[in-house]
Amino acid sequence: MRGGKPGSWRGLAVTALAVTLSACGALPATPGPPAGALDPLVRAAQAEGTLTVMTLPHNWCNYGALITTFKQRYGLQVTELNPDGSSADEMAAMQANQAGDLRVAPDVVDMGLAFGPVARAAGLLQPYRVATWDTIPAAARDPDGYWYGSYYGVMVLEVNTRLVPQPPTEWADLLRPAYHGQVALAGDPRRSGQAIASVYAVALGVGGSLDAAPAGLDFFAQLHQRGNLLPVIATQQTVASGATPIVLRWDFNALADRDALAGSPPIGVIVPSGAVLAGISIQAISAYAPHPQAARLWMEYLYADGGQLGWLQGYCHPIRYNDLATRNAIPAALAARLPPAEIYAGATFPTVPQYSRAKDQITTGWDRVVGLDIK
Repeated sequence: MRGGKPGSWRGLAVTALAVTLSACGALPATPGPPAGALDPLVRAAQAEGTLTVMTLPHNWCNYGALITTFKQRYGLQVTELNPDGSSADEMAAMQANQAGDLRVAPDVVDMGLAFGPVARAAGLLQPYRVATWDTIPAAARDPDGYWYGSYYGVMVLEVNTRLVPQPPTEWADLLRPAYHGQVALAGDPRRSGQAIASVYAVALGVGGSLDAAPAGLDFFAQLHQRGNLLPVIATQQTVASGATPIVLRWDFNALADRDALAGSPPIGVIVPSGAVLAGISIQAISAYAPHPQAARLWMEYLYADGGQLGWLQGYCHPIRYNDLATRNAIPAALAARLPPAEIYAGATFPTVPQYSRAKDQITTGWDRVVGLDIK
């Protein structure tokens, strides 16, 4: 599991999903700079020899394959820091590097939408525009290139249906006595972008709005009081073992878990009826990147067609989805693996100010309103 006019995110999703995936054909040549234009950048990155990434689990958006291919293609080493960390951990690492406190520091970050403007304002990012910059929707990027949207998904319920044969179908169902001790978050809502979005999604689904995130805190307070909410950060392993049978998670992570577990146990991925919250992640280069040329090469790699399709293989809708689909650049075999477009058609995309305000309300209000330490 990151400005534009209000409502621009929603337009992005509707436009992307209006394209019929089954009509997509073979992969054409990757758009971008002319052949050889990146050669100086490649040489400069290879002279640095290493790229350092952070909080990129291999089962998140297909990052395992993306990292492996990057290393093989360019002959660089990739140091992976804290794969299971949070957006807040990335912010803290960049701040520590700014102060000279880290021996090994991230070159690049993948964070929740609300963290981008905060990181820029704190002087933690450096601008860089990739060759495919013009195909990234303007509403999904910082105008000066300090951060840019990478992929998006919607908030769902991941359910171990062996233990929960009658899964919840809407957010309010989570309060039912049948789900006592079964509901979990995939992160600490004081630090994790995915967990923050989970609380925000519930707020939207139980009568709140994009401007009323505290409704989600009140709901989780009820979950805690009724004994339904677990104080455990859910992982694929805890879902499989039954320790966290019901998890609020981004769809791409839930779908990846379903595939990896291959029916043992069976995993249900449920888009709750009513309001559906969509969220965008962002990419950025640290202002204090130890390997700035490798960082720029990584961005070029991710924002070329191959990188975008790599994210899509992990069920993450890439930010250049519109451009890919318009050019028939999504292979039919890949399109056939994706969930039906109808799942996303009604998704609601908050603006950057709305997401930033919700983040602040949730992170600062969790202890006071809910009072449960998730770890």
